Amino acid sequence: MTDIEDIEDLNTHRHGAAGHISLNRPKAIHALTHEMCLAMSAALTTWADDDSVQAVMIDHAEGRGFCSGGDINLLRKSALSDGGKAGRRFFYDEYRLNHQLFTYAKPVVAFMDGITMGGGVGISQPAKYRVATENTRFAMPETGIGLFPDVGGGWYLSRLGGRIGQFVALTGARLDGADCLWADLATHYLPHNRLAEAKVRIAQHPDRIDGILAELSTAPPEARLAANADRIARHFASDRLEDVLESLEADDSEWAAKELATLRTKSPQACKVSLRQLAQAAQLDDFAENMAQEYRIASRVLIRPDFSEGVRAVIVDKTNDPRWNPATPAAVDDELLDAIFAPLPANEEWTPL
Repeated sequence: MTDIEDIEDLNTHRHGAAGHISLNRPKAIHALTHEMCLAMSAALTTWADDDSVQAVMIDHAEGRGFCSGGDINLLRKSALSDGGKAGRRFFYDEYRLNHQLFTYAKPVVAFMDGITMGGGVGISQPAKYRVATENTRFAMPETGIGLFPDVGGGWYLSRLGGRIGQFVALTGARLDGADCLWADLATHYLPHNRLAEAKVRIAQHPDRIDGILAELSTAPPEARLAANADRIARHFASDRLEDVLESLEADDSEWAAKELATLRTKSPQACKVSLRQLAQAAQLDDFAENMAQEYRIASRVLIRPDFSEGVRAVIVDKTNDPRWNPATPAAVDDELLDAIFAPLPANEEWTPL
């Protein structure tokens, strides 16, 4: 296990009776590297057996976001150079961290202040307490780069009401703090300027986290999601991408036109994978089973054409002109989806710590 004292991109401290993990990679908006995942897991393992640590806090050290995701450049390099081997190792250990947080016996408080996307969702949603602020920008934007809402996204999004999860998964919609509280993606809404006080008080009284967060919470603005909830439930009701597109096409509202235009920029393969993923995840009763499924999917889509092409267009060249393959929803057939979701050889399957 990686030594937590030697990780430049992660600050790990003890404050009173609380363990404190701060992501410290501000130039990359704290995107998670493989080393950071291993170090976080090591810290959690150490604190799990330390009776003097009664709670854990996760936040970011500085900058404009909590965590923008995983190390996309590493994943693309792996897909292009080593057949995805390094990328699969990263997913394997990142998903172990996600599961470790989900099953952690001590309360975890995640401060989703600023950008919280992809991998940042994976380390905040398992927490018992998920604190949003006026700065929160929550999204699972993976379909825009040929991926899918992993890091436990299938579990969390499939359990949101009103097809909000399917809407977020397909469109990559950015939710603010008020949206997150309304949709139960956050448990509390605090002003940014009260976070420091919350952390000090939690470290002093980890047995009073509920009361501390409740006392410091404020009422958020009206959630934009709430205003569109009926439209989302209606247009995103089907687990067939073609049905979703047809429903939006039949609506002449400005909102429907906007969402339809957004969907047409996404990878058809990624959208179909995401819908099947959420449908299957909703039927699972064990988070470890969900993560094993996501690892199977990730192992396959990592080396399919859309991922490298999506990252090229959106992140590397910034041309936003991905050439998806397959290019249309109709061309993403059940045989392809079955192959992406199929079990791996027994010695390659994901297992928790």
